[in-house]
Amino acid sequence: MTTTSFPEYGLWPLVAVNSLIFILFAFSFVRPKTKRDWRSFGAFSAFLVALFTEMYGFPLTIFLLSGWLSERFPGIDIFSHNQGHLLETFLGWGGNPHFGPFHIASFIVILAGFALLSAAWRVLYKAQREHTLAIEGPYARIRHPQYVGFVLIMFGFLLQWPTLLTIAMFPLLVWMYVRLAKHEEKITESEFGDAWHACAKHTPRFVPYLRH
Repeated sequence: MTTTSFPEYGLWPLVAVNSLIFILFAFSFVRPKTKRDWRSFGAFSAFLVALFTEMYGFPLTIFLLSGWLSERFPGIDIFSHNQGHLLETFLGWGGNPHFGPFHIASFIVILAGFALLSAAWRVLYKAQREHTLAIEGPYARIRHPQYVGFVLIMFGFLLQWPTLLTIAMFPLLVWMYVRLAKHEEKITESEFGDAWHACAKHTPRFVPYLRH
């Protein structure tokens, strides 16, 4: 079966445009330089491409689950674009999913992720120029706001449009960011020594303290 069987999909120009917009938007905040930077950004970009491919190109997840979905939700057009919002479908909520709680929550989380990336980049860029530790802005609350920003964006998209591939990719990418963060900390520790230890003692790695 080809995408021509799914009139609301097969929109490959839309796949390319959306992927490019979000990837370039993220690139403007992080501007990768090292191999580790490019690796983390490349994995994030792959997640976005996989997401928009199923959102507008070929609905692989819905195709694979079509038999179960047809039995579980008789009478719905499983290949309509609205049914791609699977969380809304599973809960049996009617109406336009674009105005549903999952879609609204996804936009809030995605915007929060991009805002965190933007704020973190300004502080990190200044610290790199001055060869100092980044301890201002979001870095005053957590040691790796840039990776937390990436995770928030991906989680926001999962709330909006979960797919088998992106659900499988998400924990792997989180694990990769954790490893990258620990590796960066070793480099920073060797460079700044006691100053880094003092910072790490009071600043958590990913989740901020309720009281700062």
